[in-house]
This record gives sequence, C-alpha cells and structure tokens, in this order.
Amino acid sequence: MRLSQYVSIAGACSKRAASRLISAGKVCVNGVLADNHTVINGSESITLGGQLITLPDHFSYVIYNKPVGIDCNYRSQDPASLINHLDLPKRLFPVGRLDKDSHGLLLLTDDGGLCHRLLSPEFHYRKTYHVSVRPHFNKPDIDVQFCRLMEQGVDIGQAVTLPCRVQLLGANRFEIVLTQGLNRQIRKMSRALGYHVIDLQRVELSGCKLGELPEGKWRSLSDKEVELLVN
Repeated sequence: MRLSQYVSIAGACSKRAASRLISAGKVCVNGVLADNHTVINGSESITLGGQLITLPDHFSYVIYNKPVGIDCNYRSQDPASLINHLDLPKRLFPVGRLDKDSHGLLLLTDDGGLCHRLLSPEFHYRKTYHVSVRPHFNKPDIDVQFCRLMEQGVDIGQAVTLPCRVQLLGANRFEIVLTQGLNRQIRKMSRALGYHVIDLQRVELSGCKLGELPEGKWRSLSDKEVELLVN
C-alpha cells in the first residue's frame, strides 16, 4: 500500500494529512526519509516524528447502508461528508466510493491489505447493484437485448467495460454484477445505450449482503463474511 495510506490506517491522522507530513519530511521508512511515492508491504519500521507507528493488531469490518446525499469523503467541514453521519467506535475508512447520488452497501475497515485487494483490478471482487432507469426519447423499455448488450461490454468513452452479468428485475429495473470499478460505470453504460439511471443501489460485495440493514445504519461483519472477503 502507499505510505500515506499506512499512516492513516495506523490512526495517526487522515490520509490527506499523512501526505502533507510525508512531504514535510516527518516520516521515515527503515530509518530513511520517505516521499509520497513510497510503497510498502507492512514489514517495514515506520516512524512519524521519531515515534514508531504500527497497524492495529485486530482489524474491524463494518457495512453501512449509505443513503443518497452522503458523500464518501472524510472532510469534516463538508455537511454531507460521511464522517458527519456515521458514528463508529473507531476510525475506519470506506473501501472505494459509492457516488453521492447512489445508495446501499459501503464497506469500512482499517485493514489496509484488504483495502488494496478490493480496489485492485487484479482480484476481480464481485459487486452487485440494483438499478432503475428511464428510457431516453423514443427508446423502448429495457429488455433481454439490453441485458445482453450490457453483459458483452459497453464503450463508455474512456474504455470498453469488461463482461458482466445482468438480469431483468422488472419494468426498467435490472441487477448487474461487476468485477470492475470505473468511475460512475453503470450510469455511463446505461447512458451509452440510451437510458438514464434514476436509482442505483449496491446490495452485495463479494458475498457480504446488505440484507435488511436499515438505511443510515451500520453493522459489523460476521466471521463468515470476513472470511469470504479476506480469502
């Protein structure tokens, strides 16, 4: 992971503040001044202002049912920031983003190794979403053909999306399972085919399900769910 991420997960400060401290020459890795390009594997000796910092011995994992309108940033001055709406017993960090205008399952943890794997395109973690769309002018309601086009991959401008799984749930409503995490990917895929997303909810992340968790609430993952993620 990046050094700034390590310093943040160790609980010393936010990731943004960690980057500033590293730039200011306050952080050493194995006794050598580090910079913001330093990548570590966790076995190094890391000091901040001469004091040794370490990762927690016991990691925490929770899922939060994020409402629409909550931003996944950690800026306390932003009224919409996650940090102002989520009361946790310790500082945990969201794994990836869920757009402000989307809702549903958001994973938070202090396990930096898991964060890296979940965000890396090499590991192909499954993410499941339920999506409602509105057809653009003169477009029909979505059908099986729409699902097949989504599954094959869609040219969204900066990339052609990877194959995925899509099935109809009802009138202009579908489920999509991705192993990719491009910015606003589902919205761009839908728009490229002539549909506007009006509701997007993440309901599952690699076997961890949102279930009946009320909106705005969080819960700790079970041992089985943690095992599914970690292994």
